[in-house]
Amino acid sequence: MELIGTIESELKEARLARDDDRRDALALILASLRSAEKELQRPLSEDEELQVLQRERKKRVEAFQAYEAAGREEQADKEDYELEVLEEFMPEPLSDEELDEIVDDVIAEVGATSLRDIGRVMADVMPRVSGKADGSAVSQIVREKLA
Repeated sequence: MELIGTIESELKEARLARDDDRRDALALILASLRSAEKELQRPLSEDEELQVLQRERKKRVEAFQAYEAAGREEQADKEDYELEVLEEFMPEPLSDEELDEIVDDVIAEVGATSLRDIGRVMADVMPRVSGKADGSAVSQIVREKLA
């Protein structure tokens, strides 16, 4: 609930400053969080808030790439700005070294030796890096280490 309050106060500041782009980006983020709350019919936990933000980030990245590929620079810039605003509320991403260390620890814990063990490793790694690392990047690192 703390995140929603923070975004609401940021939204109020953006309205007072007449910063339309920031206001619109914050309103979209807030709407997504409120929608998730309504769907669950209860306040969101921190993990659930993070999942909503991750979903929104993924949408923005995909939209940015699609607009850029289509040569629609104005829309691509808008998506990129929304992504910047969204990332203000995301936790700090893990460094490559930190991610490698976590993957190494999990591989040792589960006794993984080959690519057949990738599911067990990923199942243990993802909760530890939730919101701090991209799942496809984690998967790539796990594959490299188990190959």
